[in-house]
Amino acid sequence: MNRKNILVTGGAGYIGSHTLVELYNSGYKPIVVDNLSNSSLNNITGAEQIIKSKIDFYKVDCTDFEQMNKVFKEKKNIDAVIHFAAFKSVEESVRHPDKYFSNNIRSLETLIDLMNSHNVNNIIFSSSCTVYGTPEFLPVNELAPFGKAESPYGETKQLCEKLIEKSTINSISLRYFNPVGSHPTSLIGDCSADKPNNLVPIICEVASGKRESMQIFGNDYNTIDGTCVRDYIHVVDLAKAHVMAVNHILNNTKIKTAYNLGVGKGVSVQEVIDSFQKVNNLKISYELGPRRSGDVEKIYSDNTKINDELGWFPVMSFESGLESAWNWEKLKN
Repeated sequence: MNRKNILVTGGAGYIGSHTLVELYNSGYKPIVVDNLSNSSLNNITGAEQIIKSKIDFYKVDCTDFEQMNKVFKEKKNIDAVIHFAAFKSVEESVRHPDKYFSNNIRSLETLIDLMNSHNVNNIIFSSSCTVYGTPEFLPVNELAPFGKAESPYGETKQLCEKLIEKSTINSISLRYFNPVGSHPTSLIGDCSADKPNNLVPIICEVASGKRESMQIFGNDYNTIDGTCVRDYIHVVDLAKAHVMAVNHILNNTKIKTAYNLGVGKGVSVQEVIDSFQKVNNLKISYELGPRRSGDVEKIYSDNTKINDELGWFPVMSFESGLESAWNWEKLKN
């Protein structure tokens, strides 16, 4: 099979590693660039076990122009780039904004320069629903304007989308809502080196005993039970959407667009904890605390555009996401 080359930056990360598997299974050849600062080689070896094939891997920082240039020169025929590589903690970005601006924006600027130099014309950008800030209407669709960013992380995603918009490169920005779960094999998952800041990994750490308890940040929001509401999407569904985006961009000569990637249903923090306990037959210790800086009250997706244009629909259940997240946590320990 003559496979098209897809450069995947941050491919050793959580979403990146799941996307490697789906790319390979759909006939593409993924090539990974990752500096392993917040990911793990275990995800590369795990993905290789799943697909039963070696993956080309380069330990390179995406802000390093010379090293990235070597990858582009060596691989020559790169058909598209999926750009995952970025720092991703909302909470950390509030404490260290400069770290987020220098890394997340510089890595994309470097990538665009090199894509132009090497005549690589297609990019799938890993964006986020944080670009909407606190949306005026729910469910939020892609026509909603960028709101005031609630965190430096969200602002970097807005600035990166604008950078791509100004470039001459064909682009699809995928605005993720909240990824959960792991591959059914439990061979790949979230290997982030930093302390988890997302709800489900935190719940898993409490369940495994790594944390004694967890805190719900605010129970006085205007929501079903006073806790924040999010849209949770299984990481395997998310990964498959990247493959459909690659298919789409390679079949269109000129394209600049963005798609929401969610389920279209809001679930509260309290509901997530309750569901996790029920699905995995566990008791989670938690306490109520004050609101946290950078948190949006509620947000969930209108997926109509990607349903209609790419034919993508989420098929994995929320419960299977919670079950596979816990299976991954148990095997990881």
